[in-house]
Order: sequence, then structure tokens, then C-alpha cells
Amino acid sequence: MLKDRFGRVVNYLRISVTDRCDFRCVYCMSEDMQFLPRAQLLTLEEIATVARAFVELGVSKIRLTGGEPLVRHNVLWLCEELGAMPGLKELVLTTNGSQLHKMAGSLKSAGVRRLNVSIDTLDAERFRELTRVGDLDTVLKGIESARAQGFERIKLNCVVLKGRNDHEILDLVEYAAAGGLDISFIEEMPLGRISEHDRARTHMSSEEIRRHIESRHALIPSTESTGGPSRYFRLAGSDSRIGFISPLSHNFCGSCNRVRLTAEGRLLLCLGNEHSLDLRRVVRAHPGDTEALKSAILAAMELKPERHHFDVASDVQILRFMSMTGG
Repeated sequence: MLKDRFGRVVNYLRISVTDRCDFRCVYCMSEDMQFLPRAQLLTLEEIATVARAFVELGVSKIRLTGGEPLVRHNVLWLCEELGAMPGLKELVLTTNGSQLHKMAGSLKSAGVRRLNVSIDTLDAERFRELTRVGDLDTVLKGIESARAQGFERIKLNCVVLKGRNDHEILDLVEYAAAGGLDISFIEEMPLGRISEHDRARTHMSSEEIRRHIESRHALIPSTESTGGPSRYFRLAGSDSRIGFISPLSHNFCGSCNRVRLTAEGRLLLCLGNEHSLDLRRVVRAHPGDTEALKSAILAAMELKPERHHFDVASDVQILRFMSMTGG
């Protein structure tokens, strides 16, 4: 069993397959984003090697993310490799939905059990404004294709910003409920410098979002968990779960069970800190040596901090964008 220095069990690995997207999101609005040369990214084979070492150490859940993981060439091979890995109980993928209409069936066949789809608006014009080039109809078509494949759960992820999309909260909840989907509302985290909005002014807390939903719908507290930071409620009269991820207003670090592997091979021990280990160096310095890799991972657990200290009102302390970190 893999544990950090505070005794927290680490059984969840998030892997950023690529730092590239086919359209932008709330977290990547800067014109100054720099993408890595492809030679600096881990190969898919290297990602599989690192994942296997983590699973042998006790990690039971892996989430593939990005950037947009489905734009990475041959990503289905990686899904198949991970999906067949002995000891891995759950393979999940987070996507912006742009490729789902073409790939949903293949992902299901490869062993992906659950999907998270990031979507911040149901208004086609606003969607294009937020994403620059994204097409809402394509994403909605992709969600329907995924529903038809029978994934265990499909969850929508929405970052709410005051004055941008907060008037759509109820529309998003009702869209999720109508399709038998779950939805999580996420407080924006201060990652990377952006110029399109003032985070302190646009910040909307989970409690504000919850009260807005309860103005029309009854929410029933739930003890359900997917192993992540969401606090879940059941929507009365529906199978849908409403989650709230609250990195600013309700710090969840005390139960943190995850680490993140960036596309370039940095093992991030905390989303809100820069504590990390270069696993790309370890993998390339010791090809085929799983024990050296495991030793490095075990040593890295001593670097995992007790908590993050996000504050939208102060200067950005974490300059990397979510496309580098993995959503």
C-alpha cells in the first residue's frame, strides 16, 4: 500500500497524456501559453511503464487527462494497455468531448469505465467565445454517443464564473438530469496567469452554487464517493448526482489520495504546490528497471505536502496551466 509521510493512502494516479488541446477552456485562456516540444513528452510506452509501477505499488485507479487526451496519437493503445493491467480496478478518462462522437465505442472496448466531460456552457455562441474554436453541437453529439455505449457513469465538469456562465447553473443541472448524467461544479483554481477575467471578481463558491440549485431543486446529501474530492448530493427524483469540488472554500487536502503525472514526466505531489519529481529522468536513466522506478516513487511520497493554499485574491503562485497539470 502506497502512503505519504502523513499516512494518507495514495491509490489514485492522474496522468496527463498531452499538454495540447483542440480548443481552450476556462483554465487556459492566456495568449501566453507555451506547449512543450514533442520530444520532451513521455512516450506512451513510458507512460504505461510508470503506470504499471504505480499499480504494483497499490494504486487502483488511473484517470487519463490532458490537455485533451484524445488528440494524442495512438491513445487507444494506451487505454488498452492500462485497461488490461492486473490490479487496476478503474480506468477513467477526462475529455472536452470533441472527439467522443468518433471514439466513445473504442474507449469502452479498451477498458475505460467512466468518463468525465468538461463543459461550461450550453449556449453555442458562448461556447465558441470561451473555447475560440469549439463546436457545442459536436460535444453534445459526443456525450450522446458515450451514453449509447453504456459507460458505468458519465459526469459533466463545470467551472462556474460570476458574470460569465453562472446564469446557466440550473440549465446544466437539468440537462444532466434529463440524460441520467452526473455533474460536478468546480471552484476555479488560481493556476496560470490569465488576462480575460479577474479571478477574485468572478469566483463563485460551492455554497453559492448549491443555494442557487436549491432555489428550484431539492438536493439530498449523499455519502457516495468516486474516490475524488467531490461532495455529492442526489437530485430529488433523479438518478443524477450533483457534486461540488471546493479547493478554495472547503479544503479537502486531509483526505487527498492522489498524485499527478504531467505530460513531460513530472510527478506532482499536489495540485497547488510545486513539489515534484522528474520521473522521465528516472525512466530514461534506468530503462526496464522497474525497481529503480518504484524506489523513486516511494521516495517521492516524502515530498507530498500537507495541503495547498489557494487564494484568488493574491498573486498567482502556481504558474503552470491546467493543460500541463491535467484536469
